[in-house]
Amino acid sequence: MPTFTTSDHVTLHYADEGTGLPLLCLAGLTRDLHDFDHVAPHLTGVRLIRLDYRGRGLSEWADPDTYTIPVEARDTLELLDHLGIEKAAILGTSRGGLIAMMLAATANDRLLGAALNDIGPEIATKGLDFIKTYLGRNPPWKTWDEAAQARANTHDGFDNVPLTRWREEAERLYRETPEGLVIRYDSRLRDAVLNSGAQPAPDLWPVFDALDGLPLCTLRGANSNLLTPETFAEMQRRRPDMIAAEVADRGHIPFLDEPQALKALTDWLKRLP
Repeated sequence: MPTFTTSDHVTLHYADEGTGLPLLCLAGLTRDLHDFDHVAPHLTGVRLIRLDYRGRGLSEWADPDTYTIPVEARDTLELLDHLGIEKAAILGTSRGGLIAMMLAATANDRLLGAALNDIGPEIATKGLDFIKTYLGRNPPWKTWDEAAQARANTHDGFDNVPLTRWREEAERLYRETPEGLVIRYDSRLRDAVLNSGAQPAPDLWPVFDALDGLPLCTLRGANSNLLTPETFAEMQRRRPDMIAAEVADRGHIPFLDEPQALKALTDWLKRLP
């Protein structure tokens, strides 16, 4: 199990597979490197690197005050340093896309390009409020099968998703125990996110604009409650060269192996130096 130690002495887990252009995959807020299991088989000809953030997956739990985008961006750079990689492209899902934009603003010379999965510089309140309903809390379901059925019945914005996919998602999100399902991350992440929300929301358009000159792709779930059509349109206006695709029958977040997502990512990879 490959690990490295950050500058503040936290042990982080990662995966490093294949050869070719370095593609660093950064997951959603509560997720881990398995966020990219569905798309990984389609990403050929790249060196696929996936990181478990601090407090998530198999990485060490840390001071919850460090569960922030700037610290996670620093961890990302330290992983690249650990691997001896000067530049990498980033595929960022949700939180991972925010980290990608932060790196564009603070370490632009380390990026080859960025692909953002259902995230932009403005985050809809409706989506944030929904995340807060489950963040840091164990779900009410007792088994993976119960969780899969519940998600199939209630997950807004998702259509034509087989029950087997929801079962796979449940296994990645929760541990099954005799007492019921348990989240696979530090529950104190909730406090970190809520505390950050007590501060005025920063203007993220400048960090999005910092991606200027880098090959850029943005995917939006057509039914997303986090990335609005208006924000998506403004991103395209500012970056008319951006590969932009809406993924039908998906909310937040697309799985990335949908045909629209795969075509956009394939086109984006061809643009990378």
